[in-house]
Amino acid sequence: MAIKCDYSGRRPHVGKRIVRRGKAKKKGGIGQNVTGISKRRWKPNLQKIRIIDENGTVHRVKVCVRYIKAGKFTKAPPRKRPVQSG
Repeated sequence: MAIKCDYSGRRPHVGKRIVRRGKAKKKGGIGQNVTGISKRRWKPNLQKIRIIDENGTVHRVKVCVRYIKAGKFTKAPPRKRPVQSG
């Protein structure tokens, strides 16, 4: 499955991590040198939740936490487990 929010479409973002050596000029040094650049990813905070849609059916979806906190969904109640007699 993809790392993607089913509603907002949020996906991982890519960027670079830059490692520098030396003291900055404005702090009294002679400047900084870049000694390494590596790629990195920022992943969205996805959770699998059970929601009720407009028709009243229950679906399991991957949603980012920002949408859950905003209250954009109605969560489905927990499933009833049958009681075992024994």
